[in-house]
Amino acid sequence: MERREGFNYMPKGKPAPVVRPGEFVFAAVGLDHAHIGGMINGLLEAGATLKYLFDPDKAKMEVYKKMFPQARIASCEEEVLSDPEVRLVASACVPSERCALGLRVMDAGKDYFADKPPLTTLEQLESAKKKAERTGRKYAVYYSERIHNEEAVFAGELIKKGAIGNVIQTIGLGPHRLSADLRPDWFFVKKKYGGILCDIGSHQVEQFLYYTGASDAAVVRSQIANYAHPQHPELDDFGDCMLVVDNGASGYFRVDWFTPDGLSNWGDGRTFILGTEGFIELRKYMNLGEKSGSRVYLANNKEETSFDVRGKVGFPFFGQLILDCLNRTETAMKQEHAFKAAELAIKAQLMAEKIK
Repeated sequence: MERREGFNYMPKGKPAPVVRPGEFVFAAVGLDHAHIGGMINGLLEAGATLKYLFDPDKAKMEVYKKMFPQARIASCEEEVLSDPEVRLVASACVPSERCALGLRVMDAGKDYFADKPPLTTLEQLESAKKKAERTGRKYAVYYSERIHNEEAVFAGELIKKGAIGNVIQTIGLGPHRLSADLRPDWFFVKKKYGGILCDIGSHQVEQFLYYTGASDAAVVRSQIANYAHPQHPELDDFGDCMLVVDNGASGYFRVDWFTPDGLSNWGDGRTFILGTEGFIELRKYMNLGEKSGSRVYLANNKEETSFDVRGKVGFPFFGQLILDCLNRTETAMKQEHAFKAAELAIKAQLMAEKIK
């Protein structure tokens, strides 16, 4: 199922605990998107202890209780927020509701870990920034297409080692399978999901900022369309965007809901990274026509090679996040970076020309 449907994608890596059992306790509140499973699993592999599950929908809680039987079913949100043992709350609630929950979590003195998009409006962004600054709590974000993908993690390592020189452009392709009959009603309401550039586009913006090493960017042009789903008039089934960052690098990305049913995977996601001394191509979830899976391709002034990194790199973000929460550091992802990616994705959505 995780290969066919992106919303059930739950990567599993080698356990790499950074804490002892019970040393870092967390809860999952808001189970509307199945990404919460990947978030929970990543934290568990890094040694965290899952104490609670809570969602107003009891059926959702039962589904995740079967997956994570060690967790308790909380009676209400307040039971979680009032428990001093809980250090972090993870959530994949409806996107438009993620910020409000985050504010409550930070007010309760806990760190927050939201699925992407972490919020859907610029007003929410300002509220989150102010709350994080006032409370000193973290508003971490699950940009899974980089932090929970070994090919993407490995590309970051290559870039840091100078394998392709200075990054001057990225191209990101983020196709997804729609599976409309399996989606909840809120998925088709723009006020709730934020639009395609705000939602899955946030993955692409975050990778662009990360690989170029930029702290800010400008949206040059963005477009959205509904080419083939008139029965869902508020759905953007296509979007693309051009950006330029503060260090002069440029980026382009395309996101869409047009993965054909004949494809074995939920989306042939790819990233192309151009540097002054070479380039990298990530075939992140599959290598079309091959059963061997994803690949990282590198060409520079010394070599032309490919890497199969599945099961060899791991997902260091989760252990880093746990230690950041304990030590009040910013190793996993800077707060400014997490917010900037969300901001640019929202701006791209707001600026987008509707072409169909």
